[in-house]
Amino acid sequence: MQSEELRSIDNEHVWHPFTQMRAHREEGVPIIESGEGFFLTDVDGKTYLDGVSSLWCNVHGHRVPAIDKAIREQLDKVAHSTLLGLGSVPSIELAGELAKRAPAGLTKVFYSDSGSTAVEIALKMAFQYHAQKETPDAQPRTLFACMQHAYHGDTIGSVSVGGISIFHQIFGQLLFESVQIPCPSAYHRPDGYTEAGYIEFCEQELERLIVENHERLAAFVIEPLVQGAAGMLMHPPGYLKRVRELTAHYGIPLIADEVAVGLGRTGTMFACEQEGVTPDFLCLAKGITGGYLPLAATLTTDEIFSAFDAEPDEYKAFYHGHTYTGNSLACAAALATLELFDSEQTLDNVKQVEEVLSQRLAALKDHPHVGEVRHKGAMVGIELVADCETKATFPAAQRMGHQVTLAARKQGVIIRPLGDVVILMPAPGMPADLIHQLCDVVFAAIEEAVRLQVA
Repeated sequence: MQSEELRSIDNEHVWHPFTQMRAHREEGVPIIESGEGFFLTDVDGKTYLDGVSSLWCNVHGHRVPAIDKAIREQLDKVAHSTLLGLGSVPSIELAGELAKRAPAGLTKVFYSDSGSTAVEIALKMAFQYHAQKETPDAQPRTLFACMQHAYHGDTIGSVSVGGISIFHQIFGQLLFESVQIPCPSAYHRPDGYTEAGYIEFCEQELERLIVENHERLAAFVIEPLVQGAAGMLMHPPGYLKRVRELTAHYGIPLIADEVAVGLGRTGTMFACEQEGVTPDFLCLAKGITGGYLPLAATLTTDEIFSAFDAEPDEYKAFYHGHTYTGNSLACAAALATLELFDSEQTLDNVKQVEEVLSQRLAALKDHPHVGEVRHKGAMVGIELVADCETKATFPAAQRMGHQVTLAARKQGVIIRPLGDVVILMPAPGMPADLIHQLCDVVFAAIEEAVRLQVA
């Protein structure tokens, strides 16, 4: 099928996610046909560096021989069988690997197929845990705590603990109650606060809101260290540990949403490791299969599991599941992905990626239209502003972040912004020379976009 025909069918029938389709139809976006290593090639034969890991999920590259082989070998056995009433070899082996690698105490693995569902499962499990635990609470725990500007997915439960108005506001009447904790990221602090003063305020509010609501809180859900979809907002060192101390003290389960920050993105296998935190729930997706197939996992503890462990006629089972839960092909890909972390020393490579990015991003420190550069591991957010002194934003109609994307695309690099925050999310396995190439093109694209819009 020729590219013109494909584009016509795409414009007529495919409804793309998080996309204003009118602009999509007008721009003629690349239609990807193949991939190799850390590059993608479109139907017109143009090759692009994958600068956002195919939406933050690719880990070791495209067409990785070890992952390809694992999927082919599993395909020769069986592609899928249900976990409702049956077991499967790859899902069992993967659960053992995840439990071995996760923070100590996370021993139970419940599979699903996306980050949203991984979080949704944790929310439902936490609620049901309180309803069924051995010592009942004086009042039902129906309230969830989450971070301001949070993003945990698009299912109704995960949206209920979200805090990005452009994504979530329209669904307000459908959502359950949550309490939002102020995000301790000081760049967008209210007037009247110093940076240190605002961080202190956020920490005080964290404690106040937990203390005031602890008897009603079913769980606290957080993206450890970095709030990704919020624009790569970074939490200060020690904040996650303090959240864990408070939630543990008041018996509030902690849900660590590591869908974006897990699997090496922040420099360690799991972001929680960096502050010695073991959550009650650990949500994984995206990179778990190396970016190959949809799979998610919600890990939890024996204590949580014990509230569901009963005789059939007590009806305490967790009545939740998906047709493709624990899909064999996806689990095989995930096992190969985890093995590659060891054989390729991927976490060591992430440290090198982080060093190169730190060196290169320093060049933007005094840029007149870069308000802040936020960086952790292989995660980068470059916030563009019309004026650094006042932090004035560009007019929304200019779509400055998108203009940078278009300029980078012309130079053979794929990125995707969050508003006017330019996102770099190289794969954890990407070599240093390609990190330099990514920075070269993106920095030039920022210059081109700013020059055209400011002029």
